[in-house]
Amino acid sequence: MRIGMPLSYSGEFKETVEGLADYEKAGLDIVFVAEAYTFDAVSQLGYIAAKTDRLEIASGILPVYTRTPSLLAMTAAGLDYVSDGRFTLGLGASGPQVIEGFHGVPYKAPLGRTREIIEICRQVWKRERVQYEGKHYTLPLPADQGTGLGKPLKLINHPVRDRIPVHIAAIGPKNVELAAEVAEGWQPIFYLPEKAGDVWGDALAAGRAKRDEALGPLDVVGQAALAIGDDVEGWLEFGRPMVALYVGGMGAKGKNFYNDLCRRYGWEKEAEEIQDLYLAGKKDEAAAKVPYELLRDMSLIGPESHVRERLAAMKESGITTLNVTPVAGDHKARLALIEKVKEMAAEV
Repeated sequence: MRIGMPLSYSGEFKETVEGLADYEKAGLDIVFVAEAYTFDAVSQLGYIAAKTDRLEIASGILPVYTRTPSLLAMTAAGLDYVSDGRFTLGLGASGPQVIEGFHGVPYKAPLGRTREIIEICRQVWKRERVQYEGKHYTLPLPADQGTGLGKPLKLINHPVRDRIPVHIAAIGPKNVELAAEVAEGWQPIFYLPEKAGDVWGDALAAGRAKRDEALGPLDVVGQAALAIGDDVEGWLEFGRPMVALYVGGMGAKGKNFYNDLCRRYGWEKEAEEIQDLYLAGKKDEAAAKVPYELLRDMSLIGPESHVRERLAAMKESGITTLNVTPVAGDHKARLALIEKVKEMAAEV
């Protein structure tokens, strides 16, 4: 398993990046930068590329609604260029709260848009004259929708690679199937290895059945908080507010993907309680309802023997890139955690 780490999209970004060289030396393989209603991820990824030598960089994720397909392709090619071929384009639908609330763009047809965007990106990277007629995107724009002056163009620059890896962030069955069919990688959230097969197995199998062999095996990126020791269990509690935010607050009743996932994991009652409390403004009470088992089993927090067991379960379930958040009191201790989990992952 590769070892990755997400960069927080709040806080002192420059100071965080200054420490990435140390993580690179400690064995970190890839760093993921998210884009919500924050600083954009692209400028941060370019900054990271300039400050590191070996470390792979990935968007985790860029929303599919906020840039045209060609701009996404240009951006990916540019980041791949400045990083000497170290970039992975992570794409995702985000959610209506961000897309409609912050960007003012209708949250429609995420599945179809994602497929078409990836197909257009791959044309751009091959330096083909981009001609595409889809349900959501048509290039060039037809004369009856514009000036009639548009013509097929190809990228002026020569990309470092004509096939930049694409990851899709997905948890819904149809989105997961799409990731397994057309993308190099899949980024789920709140990943429970023991339940992943029941929740996503059929979707992954359906997607893989249509997958082009040229894509290679699907890179499955699992996320986990990391703390190793006999007295670290208390760190689990720090995950409660984030889970409550997603399960309770990221969507209305019946339109919350993360709430649906919690239900599919078997916590129907808890998912309903968390959402009711969160939407009523009772965030602390909602966090208190997050199942302890969920926090424990999707993390790598506990004694070394427990962490080894969890690593083995994650690997057995199909995880190929482990995206960890090291939790410790200082930079030196967090570096030690990356070194340790890298060593342990190589042994399971």
